[in-house]
Amino acid sequence: MSGRLLRLVCTAAAVAGTVLAPLPAVAVPEPEPREHTVAVPEPEPRERTVAELLTDLQRLYQETEKATETYNATEERLREKRAEVTRLDTALSRARLSLQDSRGAAGRLARQQYQSVTAISPYVRLLLARDPQHALEQNHVIGRLATERAKTVGRLTGTEHRADGLARTARRALDDQLTLAARQKTERDAVQKKLTEVEDLLASLTAEQLARLAEFEEKGVARAQEELTTSGALGHGERKSTKKGEKALEYARRQLGKPYQWGAEGPRTYDCSGLTSQAWAHAGTRIPRTSQEQWARLPRVELKDLRPGDLVIYFPEATHVAMYLGKGKVIEAPRTGQRVKVSPIASHPILGAVRPDGGGQAPATEAR
Repeated sequence: MSGRLLRLVCTAAAVAGTVLAPLPAVAVPEPEPREHTVAVPEPEPRERTVAELLTDLQRLYQETEKATETYNATEERLREKRAEVTRLDTALSRARLSLQDSRGAAGRLARQQYQSVTAISPYVRLLLARDPQHALEQNHVIGRLATERAKTVGRLTGTEHRADGLARTARRALDDQLTLAARQKTERDAVQKKLTEVEDLLASLTAEQLARLAEFEEKGVARAQEELTTSGALGHGERKSTKKGEKALEYARRQLGKPYQWGAEGPRTYDCSGLTSQAWAHAGTRIPRTSQEQWARLPRVELKDLRPGDLVIYFPEATHVAMYLGKGKVIEAPRTGQRVKVSPIASHPILGAVRPDGGGQAPATEAR
């Protein structure tokens, strides 16, 4: 083998050895396992039960009625403040006219005094007078005029002070009126907001849900009425109403079927306390405008002693009121969308009862 061939063979062998030699082990990172995202379907919204719907609806109704009674209280205060401002304005006008008259009288006296000024004293004039008796009588007249002048000046001063005081009081009353008017607007907006929430909830329900809701509510009222009447809480006899109570009831009966409207006092529409306050006003007894004030200021009466014409107050915050009709029934203006009607006394959670003519003698109890 020639040397050149030997070199080629050796070179080929070397190259072959290089190519065929095992490669060093290299740590190759394994591919990271892919995260497989499994789409979990969201649970469908659970349909609320009739009991839950009724709870929500009753809560909204109660909140609306509470806002309504707050509005009514402000409306009553605003009405009183307007009357006070009118009375103060009238009194202030009279005081200013009186002040003008007093100033005119004072001016006349001042002119008379200026015209009668003399350097001679009354004593000297008496000595120089030809007719001392006439001079004495004249001095007596002058003395009376002086007394009248002092009274006129006193009246002027007093009238000025009174007019100033009335003006300050009238300004404060007017400021209070403006504050109450602004509060009334805020409270009116709160009622409207609550009514919108009620309307939205009712609009979201199907006809079937509404029917089930009404049926469920009626059954609940019937159950509460039976529990109340069988417990003996209403007593064991029926009491007669007083003459005023009967007049109030006659008025309430005539309003049956008229629509409920928050803030209304009749004669076409009523809210709950608007009906009761107007009924008793018709009977000749003025009672507070709101159910909360009726509860706070009228004499309390036990349920077992109820007589027709008494007022039944509902809910822990005294936000609803009805008039007791007798035999476990009341006349009420229930809520928006309903009309004045006769209802079981247990239609709402009872807080207690009050008697507008509490000073009257309680009639005898009759057997049921």
